[in-house]
Amino acid sequence: MLEEIRIDSLGVIDASTAEFAAGLTVLTGETGAGKTMVVTSLHLLAGARADPGRIRSGADKAVVEGRFSLTDASSAGQVRDVVEAAGGDVDDDVVIAVRSIAADGRSRAYLGGRSVPVGTLSDFSAPLLTVHGQNDQLRLLRPERQRDLLDAFAGAPVVRARSAYQKVRAEWIAAKSELAERTTRSRELALEQDQLSVALTEIDGVNPLPGEDADVTARIRRLSDLDSLREAADTSYAALTGAPYEGSYGESGVAVLDLLGTVRGALTGSDDPALRELADRVSEAASVAGDVASELGAYLSSLPSDPGELEHLLQRQADLKALTRKYAPDVDGVLAWADAARTRLAGIDTSAEGLATLSARVAELEAAVAETAGRLTAARTKAAASLSRKVTAELRKLAMGGASIIVSIVPDEAGEGEPHPVPVSGGPGSGAPRRLRAGAHGTDAIEFRLVAHDGANPLPIGRSASGGELSRVMLALEVVLAATESGLTMVFDEVDAGVGGKAAVEIGRRLAALARRHQVIVVTHLPQVAAFADTHLTVGKRTTGSGGAKTVTSTVTVLDRDARVGELARMLAGMGDTDTGRAHAEELLQAAESDKVDQVGTHSDDD
Repeated sequence: MLEEIRIDSLGVIDASTAEFAAGLTVLTGETGAGKTMVVTSLHLLAGARADPGRIRSGADKAVVEGRFSLTDASSAGQVRDVVEAAGGDVDDDVVIAVRSIAADGRSRAYLGGRSVPVGTLSDFSAPLLTVHGQNDQLRLLRPERQRDLLDAFAGAPVVRARSAYQKVRAEWIAAKSELAERTTRSRELALEQDQLSVALTEIDGVNPLPGEDADVTARIRRLSDLDSLREAADTSYAALTGAPYEGSYGESGVAVLDLLGTVRGALTGSDDPALRELADRVSEAASVAGDVASELGAYLSSLPSDPGELEHLLQRQADLKALTRKYAPDVDGVLAWADAARTRLAGIDTSAEGLATLSARVAELEAAVAETAGRLTAARTKAAASLSRKVTAELRKLAMGGASIIVSIVPDEAGEGEPHPVPVSGGPGSGAPRRLRAGAHGTDAIEFRLVAHDGANPLPIGRSASGGELSRVMLALEVVLAATESGLTMVFDEVDAGVGGKAAVEIGRRLAALARRHQVIVVTHLPQVAAFADTHLTVGKRTTGSGGAKTVTSTVTVLDRDARVGELARMLAGMGDTDTGRAHAEELLQAAESDKVDQVGTHSDDD
């Protein structure tokens, strides 16, 4: 539930705060007072596109802040997951959402005290908040919107059937694409197959090892300096040990190790503690010298003795370079290329047997697409009958007693050039299968049709419904769709546009009934609707300054009962200051209050 909203520098609103309660809240006020800015603010908190043109003149930015309570929301767990995944805090079942718009067009969003992408606000608000205005009524005319409404009403059965259909359809399209590629590009694929085979034969013939190119280069560099390296190592070895390394022809001499032994013995035999202490350090030096001698011996033994090894390494280097010139910058890249080439080669099959197997797989998947599409159609058809019945019942409560809604589901026939037609049998004796368009959401064409009165032909709602009727159809759909949930915040911007009289009273009555399960916020110009409110807010204008320096600001005020009577009188005919106007308003308010009591007492609504 939306508990509070604060608006700064948006449109005519300088700074204003509005608190919302459970039940039905109405916002009324003169035209241009800023009621639309309240709805715009809620759109922004729902992640809608930010328009810097909405920023109040002279301000650097506009800020909207909303405080939401999750206490009674059936989707509280889902919402909490979104907030916590974004790193935000849910404090005592309350979440703060903030949206700001800078004059340069930049927009920022915050949720639970953390900066988040604007899309996260959409994820957060979607289960909590729905905002309906004139544009939403126009969207109701779109086939895809009507399909989404039907699927939302159908719930789990359609969700499962649609998921199964979409999974099989994706596999079918992928198999079709592969078959088409193999068939139309068989010559190219055969050439690619030959080229890959030749390349892999060449690489396998060289049989490179990981990192071998760097290792060969290092070994070649060492062999090129072999004589100088051997001389340096052997001279050092002879100095330490007193004799050249095995196989060398150097001369023997005094060994450093022997000299260190002599020094250590002399120092150890001394009676002077200082000299004996030096003997320990000489022992350490002798140990280090011994280790160096051992490592020099190992180094000398590792030096190649075969004069032809350098020539062999140079040839190996040339073979490796031949691969790195063609396939990758280094040997590791060549090996990775070879792995990818083997995978690709395994996937290329241009044989007649391979094409026949793939063709059979495509046919199998096509039959599965038709079968899962049929299950989806059946689930939708069952839901469509129930939705039609319930929406029609709601329309009769909205002063459209002779009207009814028919949710029509017909096969979506595939036209010429359709990329994914699927043949669907019409049943025994029905002739050739029909070709239907296998779209992402099934093979159904879904259309809401309105029967305006008894005996009238059902027509698409876009052709048969007036603006007022379209408003009531949308409200009826919302009432039906919201019946299985609780704790939503539902905002209607002039849902009563184009209606009056008895129809306006019925709209107020149904909004009040809807508000028993959800928080409902309505922007209205009709006193018949406003009279049903549990909370009545009025948006007023205040002009300050004079001459060319005048500024207009808006204020949001909660009305007590007496103030409500005055506002309803103003809405009735601009008669707020007359006894007659107030009497009419009082009568209207009492009738609405009595009606709400009767609804609660008899449970007459089917929400």
